[in-house]
Amino acid sequence: MFRGFYTAATGMIAQQRRTDLLTNNMSNVNTPGFKADQSSMRAFPDMLLSSLGESKIPTEKGLTLANMPTVGALNTGVYMQETIPLFTQGDVRETQFTTDMALVQGDMPLNGETGLPGMIFFTLENPDGTNRLTRNGNFTLDAQGFLTTANGYYVLDDAGNRIELESDQFQVSEDGRIVVDGTDVARVGVAYSDDPQALVNEGDGLLRAPDGVVLPNAYAQEDIAFRVNQGFLEQSNVDSARTMTDLTNAYRAYEANQTVLQAYDRSIEKTVNEVGRVN
Repeated sequence: MFRGFYTAATGMIAQQRRTDLLTNNMSNVNTPGFKADQSSMRAFPDMLLSSLGESKIPTEKGLTLANMPTVGALNTGVYMQETIPLFTQGDVRETQFTTDMALVQGDMPLNGETGLPGMIFFTLENPDGTNRLTRNGNFTLDAQGFLTTANGYYVLDDAGNRIELESDQFQVSEDGRIVVDGTDVARVGVAYSDDPQALVNEGDGLLRAPDGVVLPNAYAQEDIAFRVNQGFLEQSNVDSARTMTDLTNAYRAYEANQTVLQAYDRSIEKTVNEVGRVN
């Protein structure tokens, strides 16, 4: 009985975590460059049950042999194994702000191990000097004239330097070159990851390469195609209709496990208060 109690409880916990994930996706449906998270559910390892018994051998001495007939497999619950970001291109919307930029990627080579395509990212510098990655091109100019993100991260050029501009009167070509009065002043830094699933998500649309790995310059990769669109923003790739459907299913699964848990609770209560009563 207690085993079923814990099995239903693990189902509730797993669905609660899935609900939190889906809710976070819905709350970021309008966040530029946001990549939806996906969950992977997995059952705990099955246990093979056997019953302890004995067989009597009809001999003069009445021999008894122990046997363990197989009852069958028993599952002990479910858990959310991992959270996987969905790295697909989001829709591109025009904003007409010169500091807004969107990465529009074409064909990307597939990773030989994962079978998934690579991904490109804007390169940023954290105020503490470390590098970060993002798909959110909602940039602005700070008081010192540096191109930054809304949370104060510096946008880097393809040489790893901060981009400093006198005003927002500049043009960005599709190959990332920033032009002021007909002169190239910088080139927007774009990094390429052949395995974006390995990147570490730090929240707020920021990622970093694991263990200090330096990602290659996307402009130097001959087998990838992309462009930088000025005055546009990449939208979130969250499918709101599907996410709402998944949320409803998660709620129903949670309630189903809750009903089972309540039934076990009533059974235990009856066992303790009635069956075990001595008259």
